[in-house]
Order: sequence, then C-alpha cells, then structure tokens
Amino acid sequence: MSKIRITKQFTFETGHALYGYDGKCKNVHGHSYKLGVTVIGTPIADTSHVKHGMVIDFGDLKKIVKEEIVDVFDHATVFNKNTPHVELAKELKDRGHDVILVEYQPTSEEMVIDFAAKIKARLPKAIKLHSLRLQETETSCAEWYAVDNE
Repeated sequence: MSKIRITKQFTFETGHALYGYDGKCKNVHGHSYKLGVTVIGTPIADTSHVKHGMVIDFGDLKKIVKEEIVDVFDHATVFNKNTPHVELAKELKDRGHDVILVEYQPTSEEMVIDFAAKIKARLPKAIKLHSLRLQETETSCAEWYAVDNE
C-alpha cells in the first residue's frame, strides 16, 4: 500500500520577545502564526474500519495539535525562562495574562522544534510526523522535517 502525506493547517496568535536580540524583536510583540502539520502513513485498508481509507482522521490530528499547541499558545506570551524576562512574565501573570515560560529562545526555529516533539509524542504508532511549517509573517517561516532530524 502507498504511503500518503496529509496536511492540516492551524492558526493562532502569540506574543513573544527575544532577550538579548539586537533588533526590534527584543521588544514584546506578537504574530499571527500559521502552522502546517504534515503526517505520513498508509491509509487504513480494513473495509470494516470506520476510518477506512484514511491515514488519520483530520479531526483526530486537529485534536492533537489543538490540545498540544493551539490551545496552549493562542493569545499567550512566550518568554525564555532562563533570562530576566522571567520578571516581566511574573508581572504579566500577576495581572492575569497568559504567559508561557520555555527553556529556549522563543524564535520560530525553536518553537517548531518544540512543537514537533509535542506532536510526535501524541501520534498513533502507525503515523509519523513528516514535517511542520511555522509561518511567523507573510514572508518568513521555519520548517522542520523528520528526514533532517533522524
């Protein structure tokens, strides 16, 4: 049976700041992120299976990505917890803001690595994460491919 790739698109709004950066992104700002998630697998051949012909139900993929990424990052602000931004994060949290503290500099590159690990951990055994494309602006994106990370 043929291997098939399927892709689902997601959008979310997230703020961040890059501590130590030498440009405008050192300031707190936000993006309308677009995340493309591509998985690969073999369509279910069992004609009695409710998901016959599918690699994975788009709804099942949506549930994973929504729970792991979209619901967590949407309308939150992300800071590297190993920087003085932790003080700003505390202030924002104390004022009722949704803040995420991560172990990394919250660039698109680092975020897409984090997202890949979270999504891979939730996929069924027969389904493999093929790639992620995290678009930060209309002209800028970071991509993660399984083949590059084996």
